[in-house]
Amino acid sequence: MSLHELSDQAELLRLVTRYAYAIDERAFEQLDTVFTPDAHIDYTAMGGIKGDYPTVKAWLQPALAHFPDFMHLIGNTLFEVSGDEATGKVACFNPMVVPKPEGGGDTMFLGLWYLDRYRRTPQGWRISERIERKSYAHNMPDWMQKALAP
Repeated sequence: MSLHELSDQAELLRLVTRYAYAIDERAFEQLDTVFTPDAHIDYTAMGGIKGDYPTVKAWLQPALAHFPDFMHLIGNTLFEVSGDEATGKVACFNPMVVPKPEGGGDTMFLGLWYLDRYRRTPQGWRISERIERKSYAHNMPDWMQKALAP
């Protein structure tokens, strides 16, 4: 790989890492430096919504407020760059604490991939499309399983 290609790979890895930290730190305003304003996001594979970036950004804070603790651990990244456009597949391990009605909480474990499209902008690489694809869900509460049923 050339230095330019290595730089693109490093910048894309940094971008998807910034996404994970913005979500986990509930710093949703930082997502403006991650997504293009016209990005399309589809979280339906794991029980979320799909729509344009402003709609999904507005949904994230109230949706994630139901979970007191969570972490998005990303790895196994694969980026394919073609000029100012790129695609990516990013593995994510996502444990989330789900409160129990009687108190306390259980931890569910979610495995998924982000299937992404990226665009180079004057401010750097941004995600222009993110689609979740489910790998597995362990210890998911019944109410969430029902919401995901076809």
